[in-house]
Amino acid sequence: MSSTDKQAQSKAKKPVSEKEKEVLENIMDELEKEAQEKEETVAKTTEAEAAEAETEAEGEENADEKKKGLFNKKEKKDPLKEKVDELNDRLIRQVAEFDNFRKRTDKEKAQMFEQGQGSVLEKLLPVIDNFERGLLAVPEEEKDGAFADGMNKIYKQLMKQMEDLGVTPIEAVGKEFDPNLHNAVMQVDSEEYESGVVAQELQKGYMFHDTVLRHSMVGVSQ
Repeated sequence: MSSTDKQAQSKAKKPVSEKEKEVLENIMDELEKEAQEKEETVAKTTEAEAAEAETEAEGEENADEKKKGLFNKKEKKDPLKEKVDELNDRLIRQVAEFDNFRKRTDKEKAQMFEQGQGSVLEKLLPVIDNFERGLLAVPEEEKDGAFADGMNKIYKQLMKQMEDLGVTPIEAVGKEFDPNLHNAVMQVDSEEYESGVVAQELQKGYMFHDTVLRHSMVGVSQ
């Protein structure tokens, strides 16, 4: 055995002294103390994080409850306001119905008035016919006389009033026959007008605004 091996063997067999044991125990105590402190630090950190998470959860829960409370407040309606809204809606509906009734009544009144007016004007048409026949019957030498002149002025005045009321003559001679405006009572031979054209007017027709007051009595070219 070499001297080196003998020295190593002697060192291994050398007993540990009390001082060395004490140093080792102190080192172990320090390590245990350090490990315990680390465990306590980790535990405190974990508790703090848990408390913070719990606080956040409570805050979110409180926020949700507040939102729910506000939502419930919005959903909950005031009975007085509901009654006012109902009365207001009924009032608006009644005003609209009354306005429609007024418009409908005004329209019906206008139609009734127009019908009555048309009936009166229709009764005046024979008077106009007689005026025209009377003027045509005046002899040629008396047309410049005072009597004929007076009749002509009265006739023009009457026709002006009728025109102001909406009565206008229907054009007939030279126009194509229209059963909505003309009443054909005969067919005539005419070299001047083509077939189906009004060639002769036997009685003048009149319009009252857009309504036929009296059809023209005509003869149509064949």
